Amino acid sequence: MPAKPARWAADSVSMLREGARLRLDHTPQSLWSVDRVIAELRREDPPYEAVAHALRGFGAYAGEVLVRELGALWEESGDSYWLRTPDGTLWDPISEARRTFEGEGSLRLLCRDATGG
Repeated sequence: MPAKPARWAADSVSMLREGARLRLDHTPQSLWSVDRVIAELRREDPPYEAVAHALRGFGAYAGEVLVRELGALWEESGDSYWLRTPDGTLWDPISEARRTFEGEGSLRLLCRDATGG
């Protein structure tokens, strides 16, 4: 299992706990909060490069939710990380975090789609 996404997710959990006093518990419901944090970032209108590191961590966190919920596994392809769920479907939560920042995605909905709930 690639360790990088798990590390990025852990860093995001720590950052939000310390900086925003937000506790993430690796449940699908916690992704509502992550989507809200990304929406707040978008309202501040920073350049993507200024928030890319944080978004990568938020996407990795969403991926770790799927790891815990579904037993998904991280796969590395070049510089990209994807999740494969037990049914063989590939998911890209890190890119979904970017799309969420652009107003075109949602980590919560990605998780809902992946879990069928």
